[in-house]
Amino acid sequence: MSDTSTGVLLLILVLLIICSAFFSSSETGMMSLNRYRLRHLSKKGHRAAQRAEQMLGRPDRLLGTILVGNNIVNILAASIATVIAVQLWGDAGIAIATVVLTIVILIFGEITPKTLAALHPEMIAFRVCAPLNLLQRVLYPVVWLCSSISNALLRLMGINPTGSNDAQLSTEELRTVVNEASLGITRKRQNMLLSILDLEKMTVNDIMVPRNEAYGIDLDDDMSIIRDQLQTSHHTRLPVFRGDINNVTGLLHMRDIARLLSRDELTKEALIDACKDPYFIPENTPLHTQLLNFQVHKRRIGFVVDEYGDVIGLVTLEDILEEIVGEFTTDLLPASHDIHPQPDGTYVIDGSVYLRDINRQLHWQLPEDGPKTLNGLITERLEHIPDNSVGLSIGDYRLEILQTKDNMIKSVRIWRLGAQPVVGNTPGR
Repeated sequence: MSDTSTGVLLLILVLLIICSAFFSSSETGMMSLNRYRLRHLSKKGHRAAQRAEQMLGRPDRLLGTILVGNNIVNILAASIATVIAVQLWGDAGIAIATVVLTIVILIFGEITPKTLAALHPEMIAFRVCAPLNLLQRVLYPVVWLCSSISNALLRLMGINPTGSNDAQLSTEELRTVVNEASLGITRKRQNMLLSILDLEKMTVNDIMVPRNEAYGIDLDDDMSIIRDQLQTSHHTRLPVFRGDINNVTGLLHMRDIARLLSRDELTKEALIDACKDPYFIPENTPLHTQLLNFQVHKRRIGFVVDEYGDVIGLVTLEDILEEIVGEFTTDLLPASHDIHPQPDGTYVIDGSVYLRDINRQLHWQLPEDGPKTLNGLITERLEHIPDNSVGLSIGDYRLEILQTKDNMIKSVRIWRLGAQPVVGNTPGR
């Protein structure tokens, strides 16, 4: 055979290796596409993304086209390489062609193009969509036959080859997506999205204002006291009750009695008439459910009740929103500080503070799966209401009770191991 024919065969062999690289990169690029980003681009009118999404809708046909084309190309390349090697080296050329072509195909037809496609799937996939679409039509009879046999085998194994391949993300998987989506999303927005996902894990019992801290109007008080409360209140809505919050009468909006209050014409009867019916919430209601309930019932505040129907606290729409966007307040009163850092590295904390608030502010990991407050956590561990100066350990934390009053722990000195106090007595001695 002449040098010209050998040169032509070498040129064809190079073209076949390029085609092999095309099919290999197409397979990896198409299968590595982010389906959610692809759907987003498709909805925005990106034509290549729309074509890719359509082709991925039938992965059996897509893979059939790629694999049929790739196998045809590789078989032709092996045949031509053998012919060239026999021409040059005789019978020994068969072994030489096998070794050399295997190395060449692996490097230039498989590993390199597939690695490139895995690193830049959109760049590769969007460019190969048009050629693959054309090849699907040209190779349709062969692809249809191979796909039919393959699908029949899959059905024998109990697998539906035409089933939807849309992956449904769980909450934890979606949380991972938000954490990893750092490009274009600020940390504050990430925290808001994560907080929305956390709403289903939390109940109104986790964020409510305990009944002993609820501020309201007691109809058993003198009218002068009630009037002073209304005039100095910094709350827009107030619960109204008789003697005890369990005997709730309703909810009062300040705008409904503002005119009477300014004219000093307010009476208890007018106060009761201005009240709206109370809205009760079971204590185990998830926050995401309660957020929707507030919207449906056109409410902004509700009374949290336990399984016996006793009021155990109050929860507002603002409380739930703060779980999403972080703390904000329109209260004109100075914010109460229940966590007091000390010069020796310890903290003096009010016993009524929620464990969630402590963990959030100090980046600690006090257990939250049981009692909600620091007082509840300590009394559960000790199984009694302790005296002053009693110390205990909870995980990596050391606690010293500083004050108890009215059957409650009022203040606790607490620190984490590794940040031990440099002054004072060691708790528990």
